[in-house]
Amino acid sequence: MFELIFCSLVTILPDYLYRRYVQGKRIGREITLYSVWFELRYGIVTCAMLTVSVITMVFYYHPTATGAVSVYRTVPILPDRPGRVAEIYIDLGLESQVKAGEPIFRLDSSQQQAEVEIASKQVGEIEADLALAQAELRVAQGQVDQATAALTQASEELATRQELMARNANVVSQRDIERLENTVSSRQGGLAAAIANREMVETKISVALPARLESATARLKEAEVALTKTTVHAGVDGTITQFNLRVGDIVNPVLRPAGLLIPADTAHARIAAGFGQIEAKVIKVGMVAEIACAAVPFTVIPMVVTEVQASIGAGQVSASDRVQDVSQLARPASITALLEPLYPGGLDEVPPGSQCIANAYTSNHERLATDPSLSTGQYVFLHVVDTVGVVHAAILRLQVLLFPIRTLVLSGH
Repeated sequence: MFELIFCSLVTILPDYLYRRYVQGKRIGREITLYSVWFELRYGIVTCAMLTVSVITMVFYYHPTATGAVSVYRTVPILPDRPGRVAEIYIDLGLESQVKAGEPIFRLDSSQQQAEVEIASKQVGEIEADLALAQAELRVAQGQVDQATAALTQASEELATRQELMARNANVVSQRDIERLENTVSSRQGGLAAAIANREMVETKISVALPARLESATARLKEAEVALTKTTVHAGVDGTITQFNLRVGDIVNPVLRPAGLLIPADTAHARIAAGFGQIEAKVIKVGMVAEIACAAVPFTVIPMVVTEVQASIGAGQVSASDRVQDVSQLARPASITALLEPLYPGGLDEVPPGSQCIANAYTSNHERLATDPSLSTGQYVFLHVVDTVGVVHAAILRLQVLLFPIRTLVLSGH
């Protein structure tokens, strides 16, 4: 409508003024309902061609997306293992605000507490074994000292008898010498056994028991971690919604999540808009855009395009047990672009998930100011492209004004 009115002002109106004031033809006499086409044929044809051209230019260079949504991220609230709910720490309302690290609910932890107690007792037993091994080491050292003393005594006695025998063979018999030699050999074996026993106790203290203690300590930590995981905490600041758990319910991380957590940093962050595939060469990062959301009537929010998805979702193919039919993939799809507020706090009043209408505007201002190679035709054309964006902006504002009437009055309420 705006395009038709604008084009008629520069085509049909001049044609009519020429007919009226130059040729003297008047409406109702020379220009009637039956002769208007013949009299104003040049203006009407030119108006139709110009209107189509302007509409095409407006909707191509300044695209619109009716499928724009205030997107937000959700985090499912799941425990690491299935279990029965024993305690709930948050308010059982429609939504609950939580901070990072706050507990949400706790599963029955009787088994985990028993495992922690068993692991703690095992650590205590090994520590007691270490204390006992220290006493065994002192006993083994005493046995070594005793065997050393006995060997020294037997060796000295053997040396004395051998010296006496060397001086006078009749004083000491050969039988006594052999008996003492056997005694020394026996005492040497006893000393070696005592030393081996001491080394075994030292190995037990320095290697075996510390390894068992480390293993028991690791099992204790594992049991404590399992006990800690029975309490589910919030990972980030946000809002918990759809939380329908009650004490006694069974929670399964595969079949039944406890609820959803909406992180606070993504609730009012961006708008995802789907533009037509024909706009693939027009939608660019940095384009200025505007949105109008149903949840915030009579408001136009300035935005900027921050990301444009390079691929189109309709063509994705994943491995499956069926042969892909290309006709099923050739359905219409859109180019996804992410819009963020041009000014801080622009989306604070827009609830997450709101449906919106988005307009993106092509701007050639920088190119017109910095590119000296533009011809006169290109310079004028780019100016016209930037100018007709006002038409699309006016259309958006008209839609914003008429939306409450169309929704509340004309929709059958």
